[in-house]
Amino acid sequence: MFTGIIQTIGQVTDKQQQSGDLKFTVKTNFSQPEKIRLGDSIAMDGVCLTVTNISQDAVDVDVSVETVNKTTVSSWQVGTALNLEPAMTLQDQLGGHLVSGHVDAIGRCVARVPSARSAIFEFEIPMELMKFVVTKGSITINGVSLTVNSMTENVLSVNLVPHTLQHTNLGGLQVNDTVNIEVDTIARYVERMLQPHLTHSMA
Repeated sequence: MFTGIIQTIGQVTDKQQQSGDLKFTVKTNFSQPEKIRLGDSIAMDGVCLTVTNISQDAVDVDVSVETVNKTTVSSWQVGTALNLEPAMTLQDQLGGHLVSGHVDAIGRCVARVPSARSAIFEFEIPMELMKFVVTKGSITINGVSLTVNSMTENVLSVNLVPHTLQHTNLGGLQVNDTVNIEVDTIARYVERMLQPHLTHSMA
């Protein structure tokens, strides 16, 4: 599990095709890279990946076909900047919200508007995910825990403060760029528990 609070921005330094899967080497830029161990989970742009090799402050990760097809991973190239967060421990402060690192879908930036020192972004996401989105609720975009400002049909808006613009790769987003979307895990469980009652009431 993760919190959606990005610790650093890493960079892809190598990308290899391996029998249909992908292998990446990522320079982590963590302040304490020595704490990363083989088998650790790291969220990279919101995608939970397992460390398979470590070389100083760079790590290797393998990416399955399923992940390639359902995330923005296929667009990662050498030099791509990635939001990084190691898996949380029971001693960590939950500064954002509970994030699983299991991306639900790819979203698209449809607007970016300055708002004083901040910026308001609008993202288009699949309609089937909107039932998990509520105003002032949580959403994860490229691994960043954000609060939903408003929503209309299948478009949601979020406000990014200067710190988030500076310390995550969202600051470089432009209209039509794609992002990884993960809805609130708690909302999914609530929908699952309510589904039998909703089905019964409609029968």
